Amino acid sequence: MTWVANSKNQLTTLKWIGTASGIIGALLVALNIDAVGVGFVFFAVSSVSWGYAGWAHREMSLFVLQVVFLAIDLMGIYNWLYV
Repeated sequence: MTWVANSKNQLTTLKWIGTASGIIGALLVALNIDAVGVGFVFFAVSSVSWGYAGWAHREMSLFVLQVVFLAIDLMGIYNWLYV
């Protein structure tokens, strides 16, 4: 039973990491201060975090949304940091 509680706490922490990184990513993109590429990196962290949470909670709509967002984030990272 301890493992379940510990896993729940870890998942809660992961969701907060996803929330915080999504907010930071949005802020960096909205400020338009030559940090847009870094903003997409934060968005990718958010997408992975929330995608895992969706998978763990068996929320397939959330999981699919985050997979699509991750693909878009990777395009943004490529376009802003490598092209």
